[in-house]
Amino acid sequence: MSPFEPLRERLVTHVRGIFNDPAKGEAPTPPSDDAWFEKDSPIRLVHADVVGMLVGGVRSLLLQMLHPHALQGVLDFSDFRADMHGRLKRTARFIAVTTFAHRDEAQAAIDRINRIHAEVSGTLPDGTPYDARDPRTLAWVHVVGAQSFLAGYMRYVDPQMSRVARDKYFDQFALVAEKLGADPVPRTQAQATAIFDDLKRDLRPSPKAREVARLVLSQRPEGTPRALQQMIAAEAVTMLPDFARRMLYLDKPRLGAMPARIGTLATARTLRWAFRQGQAPKA
Repeated sequence: MSPFEPLRERLVTHVRGIFNDPAKGEAPTPPSDDAWFEKDSPIRLVHADVVGMLVGGVRSLLLQMLHPHALQGVLDFSDFRADMHGRLKRTARFIAVTTFAHRDEAQAAIDRINRIHAEVSGTLPDGTPYDARDPRTLAWVHVVGAQSFLAGYMRYVDPQMSRVARDKYFDQFALVAEKLGADPVPRTQAQATAIFDDLKRDLRPSPKAREVARLVLSQRPEGTPRALQQMIAAEAVTMLPDFARRMLYLDKPRLGAMPARIGTLATARTLRWAFRQGQAPKA
């Protein structure tokens, strides 16, 4: 046995503990041969990278909170302030199940989310009604998530990921978005860019959005080293579009940007070693 094997096992156990609660019977999602997506396909490669998904997930949440309907749903129906870690874990688990688990388990996860969304509706402060099943709101949540996860993967794992593989990623992830009722849904990177540019007209800055952004960037999941949480937050802010940083009153990291990039990249490489994930094959 390699002398590094105990260290590797401790790292894997620690990371899995961040995303799963054994006290609640939660365990890592084992990849299934009967999942919706085949082994080593772009969506499984992207969604398997821990650090890329963490940074991408924070970036995605910040963009989601600029959509008044998505924000109000969180404020009205979520325990976000008290249990941010729980919310992030549930989101991560949903992505893991729909990407890697047996197709029946993936569909059951979709059905659960659809039932939850059916109970989420209300009015904005200006009296405008909102509904979590609104296809356009769901489209925004999906497209910023897909763009953010892919950006994280390319930043830390495969900067030369081919256009064919990137388009395949959006095409695969579209299956989940359509089952959730999102519309429009991109099937290529170019379509994702066009939909993003169209939907961002719905965004509005607000004190509440800035408050949630501060919570997202300042709180850390239990067991996550503070230095890592700070690096992930800095990287997520760096990767935001300029207009989003302005709307959230966030400054682009400058003096700390390079150390955060180097530290996050080193962490990503260490975790890929721990999980025995090699470099992605080229498409």
